[in-house]
Amino acid sequence: MIQGVVNSRYEATLPLVIGNKQGKRQVIHTVIDTGFNGFLSLPSAVISTLNLSWSASDIVTLGDGSETLFDLYAATVIWDGEYCEIDVAASETEPLVGMALLHHYRLQIDAVQGGIVKIEALHPSAR
Repeated sequence: MIQGVVNSRYEATLPLVIGNKQGKRQVIHTVIDTGFNGFLSLPSAVISTLNLSWSASDIVTLGDGSETLFDLYAATVIWDGEYCEIDVAASETEPLVGMALLHHYRLQIDAVQGGIVKIEALHPSAR
């Protein structure tokens, strides 16, 4: 199980450990964005700090349904106690967790300031 908290702006937030293939890691405070179909977005400054490797460019669907081209970088995230290789989209917004990272998981949000955000695998071998 993964836990976060609802912040003062009523956003569901999660702290995530993100790293590169060489083992450099950093805790990133993220916001869950159910309108984002990717894994994770990070600002270019964080991507540079972590020295993430560029992997491709791809079209990503935004919350308003529009599509835009993003540069994608290879990263490792600790997700539900496991190291997972994911794509990170470079975006000059706050770090966002997308629906691809939540695939095969249940998301529960107590939608009050300070409320619990809980993410649980739908079955034992979700990843």
